[in-house]
Amino acid sequence: MTFAATDPTGGAGLQADVVTLASLGCHPVSVTTAITVQDTHGVRSVRALEANWVIEQARAVLDEMPIAAFKLGVLGSVENATALAELVAQHRRTPLVLDPVLTSGRGDVLASEATIEALLEHWLPLTTVLTPNSVEARRLAGASPSAGLDDCAARLIARGAAYVLITGTHEPGAEVVNTLYGPAGARHTHRWQRLVGTYHGSGCTLASAVAAQLALGLPVPDAVHVAQEYTWRTLANGFRPAAGQHIPDRLFWAHQAKDAAIR
Repeated sequence: MTFAATDPTGGAGLQADVVTLASLGCHPVSVTTAITVQDTHGVRSVRALEANWVIEQARAVLDEMPIAAFKLGVLGSVENATALAELVAQHRRTPLVLDPVLTSGRGDVLASEATIEALLEHWLPLTTVLTPNSVEARRLAGASPSAGLDDCAARLIARGAAYVLITGTHEPGAEVVNTLYGPAGARHTHRWQRLVGTYHGSGCTLASAVAAQLALGLPVPDAVHVAQEYTWRTLANGFRPAAGQHIPDRLFWAHQAKDAAIR
């Protein structure tokens, strides 16, 4: 089950989550938290749905369908964040992936300070894997822009997250270094070739891919590794449908199979 805002471009948000989950063999069920107006350049406006509408969507599904994993993106408002946490807390045994989308790729604000505090207070204790980029990790940890990421991860785990996967796309270097932090300071580092261009929805893709692998039964370190491999391939096969950012091709395998069949 994914909780997210819509994206009419299909590049990020709810649409990205649904395609990613389906591509990886899961049946996606979705709860709309907000409606956005955006293009491949950035977000123009966001309208959060009323909390009761969001809760009713989730309850209608939870009352009759088993859920193998939760994935959270933009929640839209502090009211949504608080109300949904109370509902999801009733399913503590279900893995939960939290993608703390604080801004768009262009920097458009997608979470207020009150919503961020609600994420820290109500959601981190429910979170199996938190997937911030380095900028988000420092902000959530209340650290300076130059703070070490090891310390940021330790602070977020101390506040309740079981694992923290910090992605390094915003850090310098020829490679993107993603690091998984877990209990007792366990750490797994993954290095990926840095691709040319900017991508719309890469974070949504990664978080949804982690949720899919957890839903399929993989332990966290394995789920994170497989999800990164999948996400990198969606980016390497990405396309640019307009003048803005590239969009990950979450169905790259289908196109490759088609081409192979034609040959």
